[in-house]
Amino acid sequence: MSYEDITLAVHDGVAVITINRPDRANKLRFETARELLAALQHVRQTPDIDVAILTGAGDRFFCIGGEHDELASLDYSSVMPVIDLYEFIDAMPKPVIAAVNGYAVGGGNVLQVVCDLSIAADHAVFRQVGPMVGSFDAGYGTWYLEETIGRRRAKEMWYLNRKYSAQEALDMGLVNEVVTGRSVLDRAVEVAQDLRRRGPFALAALKTAFSSRHTGVAGQARLAHDLLLTAYRSTQEAAEMSESFEERRDPRRERFNR
Repeated sequence: MSYEDITLAVHDGVAVITINRPDRANKLRFETARELLAALQHVRQTPDIDVAILTGAGDRFFCIGGEHDELASLDYSSVMPVIDLYEFIDAMPKPVIAAVNGYAVGGGNVLQVVCDLSIAADHAVFRQVGPMVGSFDAGYGTWYLEETIGRRRAKEMWYLNRKYSAQEALDMGLVNEVVTGRSVLDRAVEVAQDLRRRGPFALAALKTAFSSRHTGVAGQARLAHDLLLTAYRSTQEAAEMSESFEERRDPRRERFNR
């Protein structure tokens, strides 16, 4: 697939997905969100890719939110699929790392919050501006931010719209690490390679367990189907039950624990 608003590069099992709109401060528009979602779906479906990294083009902006065109109708197809994007990042079984290379504002801050890990350049700036600009995020941007930095800090970010430096973000738990004197993307790739040395099934199970707290039946279904059922199908019990059904006989229970 060719992309207009993003780039996708894969090397040694790591996909680097870059929002490539530096002249627009890497803002999200409908096409950007759609392409990010498509790129992450590609990562999800490709066995040779283990980790995704999200970053922004240039060294000034990670992403400063979205461009909201005036709606010509209430047709849902005209709504930017940014919630679909957040949901997919949260639910996909492979880790996603945010390499925050500059300003992460509004939807850009929400984007890095929903990633599994966040690594910031020392000049990065974090901010929520919704109430100042006629907008808000009453979903992933609030609940997940609250879980990340606590209720008081989350309300402070949303109500008062202050700017926070990378060091302040690290101190409050908004990011995992701050990088000084080197490329934040290089450091994110190192962390991604560390993750590749872990068991992918175990990481998928952990990620699903974390996300299922908020995703209700969908989260439980992922635990049950994607993980438990996948593992169960490789057991002798599953094999014997299937064979006994096909052969129209009672199962031989002594085979279950072989």
